[in-house]
Amino acid sequence: MKNIYFLASLISLLILVSCTSVNVYSDYDKETDFSEFKTYAFYKKGIDKVEISDLDKKRILRAIEKELKLKGLVPSENPDLLVNIFTKSREKIDVYNNNYYGWYPWYYGYGYGYGYGPGYGPGYGFGYTNVTSSTEGTLFIDLIDARKKELSWQGIGVGLLSYHKNIEKKEARINEFVNHIMTQYPPMPKE
Repeated sequence: MKNIYFLASLISLLILVSCTSVNVYSDYDKETDFSEFKTYAFYKKGIDKVEISDLDKKRILRAIEKELKLKGLVPSENPDLLVNIFTKSREKIDVYNNNYYGWYPWYYGYGYGYGYGPGYGPGYGFGYTNVTSSTEGTLFIDLIDARKKELSWQGIGVGLLSYHKNIEKKEARINEFVNHIMTQYPPMPKE
């Protein structure tokens, strides 16, 4: 019985830990020489269309700006790269079913048996079903070659969103998303 509770606790812990991560994907134009890009600017027309609060937009843009500066890029009125963002979210429903129907009725105190002594034979027990809902968010960061007006690189981060009353925690989650995405830039071609 202790093993069942230990296993259930371990699975719950793994699920909780995995919920804090951000899955990251990126794609890029193989013909692009990313070492040529030294300056950037935000693509205002595209960013204005993003349907999130202006405060969250500012948080995302500040996080991107910080990451680009760490990579040696500087803001410019005549940029090499235009930075655009796009977001989407969806409700995610998880169902965990832990029903136990076994041959050990004495675990639960219910069941039936034959003869004298402890019961044996078929038994049935009680389990539980746990249903949780969460919001999964996706952040797209597009880096557009300003001269060619073509998408050169796109980074995508997918993870659970948490709606915190605590602004510092919310900002930390946004920074985590952006940081994980920007680790993919510049792309390292596989040889």
